[in-house]
Amino acid sequence: MRPQLVIVGAGPRGTGILERLAANAPELYAGSGLDIHLVDPHPPGGGRIWRQEQSPLLWMNSHAEDVTMFTDETVTMAGPVREGPTLHEWAAVDGGTFADRQLQGRYLRWVYERARADLPPGVTVHHHPRRALRISGPCEGRQQVWLEGLSRPLLADLVILAIGHLDAEPDREQTALAAYAREHGLVHLPPDFTADSDLSPLKAGEPVLVRGFGLAFVDLMVLLTEGRGGRYEGGTYVPSGREPVLHVGSRRGVPYHSKIGYGWTGDRPPLPRFLGPAQVEDLLARPGGFDFRRHVWPLVEKELGFAHYHRLFTAHAERTAMSWTDFEEKYAAADGPAETRALVAAAVPAPADRLDLAALDHPLDGVRHASHEDFQEGMRAYIAGDLIRRHDSSHSADLGVFLGLLSVYGQLVRLGNIGPWWHGFFSYLASGPPGPRLRQMLALSRAGLLTFVGADMSLTAEDGVFRATSPTVPGFRIEARALVEARLPEPTVGRARDSLLRELHADGAAETPDGLLRVDPGDGRILDGAGRPHPRRFALGPYTDARTPGAFTRPRTGGAAFRQNDATARAVLAFLGTSLVKEPTR
Repeated sequence: MRPQLVIVGAGPRGTGILERLAANAPELYAGSGLDIHLVDPHPPGGGRIWRQEQSPLLWMNSHAEDVTMFTDETVTMAGPVREGPTLHEWAAVDGGTFADRQLQGRYLRWVYERARADLPPGVTVHHHPRRALRISGPCEGRQQVWLEGLSRPLLADLVILAIGHLDAEPDREQTALAAYAREHGLVHLPPDFTADSDLSPLKAGEPVLVRGFGLAFVDLMVLLTEGRGGRYEGGTYVPSGREPVLHVGSRRGVPYHSKIGYGWTGDRPPLPRFLGPAQVEDLLARPGGFDFRRHVWPLVEKELGFAHYHRLFTAHAERTAMSWTDFEEKYAAADGPAETRALVAAAVPAPADRLDLAALDHPLDGVRHASHEDFQEGMRAYIAGDLIRRHDSSHSADLGVFLGLLSVYGQLVRLGNIGPWWHGFFSYLASGPPGPRLRQMLALSRAGLLTFVGADMSLTAEDGVFRATSPTVPGFRIEARALVEARLPEPTVGRARDSLLRELHADGAAETPDGLLRVDPGDGRILDGAGRPHPRRFALGPYTDARTPGAFTRPRTGGAAFRQNDATARAVLAFLGTSLVKEPTR
């Protein structure tokens, strides 16, 4: 029989793996043929999240020029670079455009078709528009991939799980809230991909409590306003009369920072500097393991500070009181946060030019407003200030931090399980909404259709309603008969609604304390409870402990996902090209 490879998930991650298989096959695979089976109920390329059948009102949160599916010389990998167009080059749109997700879906479909065409003769791709239910089979033999609606499995020499964001069974809190809503005739929408949520129970003019202020909230806001016939005229929102009134809060109490609205000029910070491969190896070699806050975070903080001040000193030297050469030497030698703060205070006169990651992460800590109305004015000023700063190149040290964040993430994926906090922090600073979406928030706030609850939002279900409070406005509370959890479900293997991951877990695949699937950070092989890699099963994606910022990335930023795709593709091709010729067919 011809060798058989099954890839579960045909979205951008599965497509990226296919591209790397095509790129590496001439070097590593000399077999007489190969069947690649893509298993996904959604069309290849875009998959579920980037499918073309969704509202054209929903945008990407990156400029078109900052989206690529192709490798370049900045990706650290053993395989060959195969360059290709960015989204804006392929679609012939302005590089500063925030393209809609339908267009991105078409781009991803084109990338898939190109990757398939680049495969060597004798390699055939088969798409199975079904769900994979479970995998069985011995470690040293062929695997069986069972598909929904079929009585016979696909036989696979190797299986790669490239599943993206997954639905999850509700946790204890969500189960209790859902039961309370049913008992009292309320509306409760649990965590979900917003484009798939049924928003029809949210009625015109009715108050809706929303917990979550990230990108899922932005989609919700769009679908309940423009999606219901409203429109913007300049900075004013003209309602259709079909909108509910949204009351939004979260842990931070503020939206994610706006996408930066200018490009890079001049020299990039030479990254990595304080958190690179050598430091990662040292962390992995620690006899007792590492603690993120104690051992990793100081390196992250040092690296992000270096990226920030490199840009400040080299592009805005007039706002510094020391030469970059002197500052860099003293910064590298500083022993601990106290010495670093003293150095920065002496070298950077304006507090607004200093990097304070704690203040960025908790902008409303200690902030108190006397009234709800006063807080609304304060929040509008905060959002307007963020828009001004993120579109003003005189604050381009922020863009230095952005590049630092990408570099750091590329190193952290090598560490495996680092807990859930880092990904949320990264998304808040580096993966926020387009500036126009924040301007729409301001317009909706002025129109009375959006109010801000505050930080550390507390939710109670009592007296037949949902009630929200926040220490930001002491004594104020908001009641509603509808609650929306505006966030994706947590990627937990044990509670995954997808039976494939649950069966893997039951079969002995290891998970982290936070519920992520443990994989070998080198090539993505799934680990068991003893830390042993499965020889025939691989996994890549947000449900693993080697998660990356996304399946595609900004050009010339190292592409952590591309590096992983390449390593997995090469491991797969090496296995298929050598091991199988020695084995009897099973």
